[in-house]
Amino acid sequence: MSEITSIPFNDNYRRIATEEAWAPPELLKMYADLTNSGKIDDPGFDSLWGFYGTSNAERPATVRRRLADLDEERLADMDAAGIDFAVLALTSPGVQVFDRDTAVSVAKDSNDIVKAAVDRHPDRYAALCAIAPQAPELAAQELERCKSLGFKGIINNSHTHGEYLSDPKFWPIFEAAEAMDMPIYLHPNTPPSNMIEPMLEAGLDGAVFGFGVETGLHMLRIITAGVFDRFPKLQFVIGHMGEALPYWMYRLDFMHKAQVSSNRYEALKPLQKKVSDYMKENVYITCSGMPWEPAVRFAQETIGVDRVMFAMDYPYQYQLQEVVDMDNMEISDADKKMFYETVATKVFNL
Repeated sequence: MSEITSIPFNDNYRRIATEEAWAPPELLKMYADLTNSGKIDDPGFDSLWGFYGTSNAERPATVRRRLADLDEERLADMDAAGIDFAVLALTSPGVQVFDRDTAVSVAKDSNDIVKAAVDRHPDRYAALCAIAPQAPELAAQELERCKSLGFKGIINNSHTHGEYLSDPKFWPIFEAAEAMDMPIYLHPNTPPSNMIEPMLEAGLDGAVFGFGVETGLHMLRIITAGVFDRFPKLQFVIGHMGEALPYWMYRLDFMHKAQVSSNRYEALKPLQKKVSDYMKENVYITCSGMPWEPAVRFAQETIGVDRVMFAMDYPYQYQLQEVVDMDNMEISDADKKMFYETVATKVFNL
C-alpha cells in the first residue's frame, strides 16, 4: 500500500479537528529548563518533557517544531490531511506545572499569542483559553477576558501539582465556565507522583496508557463529587474516546450505587442521577489518538451521536491514514457529518 500524501477536502462536511496542541517557543524553553534544572519533584513531567523538550531525535524535534508553528507548516499539514478547521489548545501540562504567579502570567501571555494566530487565520482556527487553576479566582477572570476575545472554551491539562478539580476550591472556575457557556476540555497530564511509579517503571506512564488512566480518574472524580448537580449546564470535553469511561459505564453505575448505599466511603455521596447519565448529558468525547471505528461506533451508540466528535491530536499523532479510516466508517452520511462537523460546531460555538 502506497503512503498517503494528501487527502482532498470533503464537499459534504467540514472536518473540524478539536484537540490540536500548540505551544509558544518560550514555553517549550521553560519546560526544557525546568526538567534540566532538577528542581521539580514531578517524575511524570521529567519523563514527558525530558524527552519532548530536550531530545534531538526525529520525533521530539518534529513535535517541538510543529507545536510552535501556527502559520505555514501547520496550515500546510492541515491542507494535506483535508482538515478544514482546528481548535487549538495549549499543550500538556500547560501552565499547571509552574508556581502560582508564573502560571497566571504565562497563561495570559499564551492566550494573547494564540489569539493573534486566530486573528491571522480566522477561517482555519479557533482557540481554547489557558487558565492557571493554581489561582481559581484569577482563572475565572482570565476566562472572562478570553470570552470577550472570542475564545471558544477552556483547556485544562488534568491535575495541577497532584490536585484535582473535584476539590471545591477550584469550583469558581466551574461557576464562570457555566455562566459563560464555555466548555472545559479536560486534557491528559502525566500521572502525579503518588500514582505514576508502577507505570513509569514499565514505560507506560504517557500517552500509551498513563494519560488515559489519570484523566479518566479525574473526570470520574468530578462526576462523583457532585459537580454536575451543582452546575447542571456545565459541559466537559474529554479525548481519546472518553479515556475508557464509556466502556465502564455499566459497572460505574452499579458499583457507585452499591458503595453509596453501604456508606463504604465518606467521599462518595448520593447523586441526583446515575454516573452514566452525566456522561450522556455533561460530557462530550473526541477520537483524538483513537481513530478506531469500533470504539467510535460504540461511543456513538452508548453516549450518543450528538456527543462524539473528531480530533487528530496534532502534532503528537499526525497520520493521514487515520482521516481515511474515519471517512470510511460504516455509518450514515448524517452521522458522519455529526462526527466531523455538527457536534464541534455546537460545542464550541463555531
